Amino acid sequence: MSLKGHKGFNRMYQQDKMTLGFLTPFEPMTNQLPKMENTIELARKIENFGFSAIWLRDVTIQDLHSNDHGQLYDLWIYLTYLAARTNHIALGTSSVVLPLRHPVRVAKEATSIDQLFPDRLIMGVASGDRKKDFTALGAEREKRGEQFKQNFDFLSRLLKEEQPTIESKSGIMDGNSMRLIPKPVTTIPTMVTGFSQQSIEWIASQGDGWIQYPRGIQEQASLIQTYRELSERKSPGIFKPFTQTLYIDLSENPDERPTQIPLGFRLGRNHLLDLLYKFQAIGVNHLVFVPYFAKRPMEEMIQEIGEEILPHFPTHEFY
Repeated sequence: MSLKGHKGFNRMYQQDKMTLGFLTPFEPMTNQLPKMENTIELARKIENFGFSAIWLRDVTIQDLHSNDHGQLYDLWIYLTYLAARTNHIALGTSSVVLPLRHPVRVAKEATSIDQLFPDRLIMGVASGDRKKDFTALGAEREKRGEQFKQNFDFLSRLLKEEQPTIESKSGIMDGNSMRLIPKPVTTIPTMVTGFSQQSIEWIASQGDGWIQYPRGIQEQASLIQTYRELSERKSPGIFKPFTQTLYIDLSENPDERPTQIPLGFRLGRNHLLDLLYKFQAIGVNHLVFVPYFAKRPMEEMIQEIGEEILPHFPTHEFY
């Protein structure tokens, strides 16, 4: 199977084009847990405007010394909840922390989602960095790179081979007497997030795409160029898209010039449009808005971006 038939993937990703999405929770970060009061209404608004994806995070434990809590609920449970209450928008994981989740369980969860909500799952995976999650689960954070690679290999074979025989420190699958159920409807896109303690050569070879954090335009352009060259060398002719996040605080003044906030900008929509065109020009294929520092109501931001910005970066048609 290939990604050519995956509707969510193809609606999000085309070469030399960029689409837009949002990361949950749809509210600012504070010392309090996110309220999550109107996520469904906002998710439907995002879908109805035509954004291509909503992304969810894999956070297990509240760190009482941090105000970054993720979307509060378990990644897979809340993704299922959103999928059941929306119609077609892609749902991305940003990202499944593989050293903290058994690869057979991840495969079971991912294929279940794919069977129940076909062509909607975009699976970002990562090595994880939240110390409290590793502590609570008794996992060695220092070995997360090795564990990520081991679990990634196991997961990838489960998802892409019919009846693999796998011998791993994580477990054993005997292809003569065992088989993962259910099987995926199509290939589930699996994308590495950040570097996940791996080399860029490994990422270009193994992932179906790459999810990265914000950088300056020139630095990101250089990284994308290197990734493209390595991807073409490792997998000639296969398109492996590049996704990045961008933290934004959208001003009510459309002409307000950009000022830096952590991992992004406070700015007006006219300057946001200019910035997004620059990201598209350097090879970003999907950009995820993160509203964690936003001061305006989320409804207003979705409305303004949906009406004024999204038409420049539409979700692709795919039937």
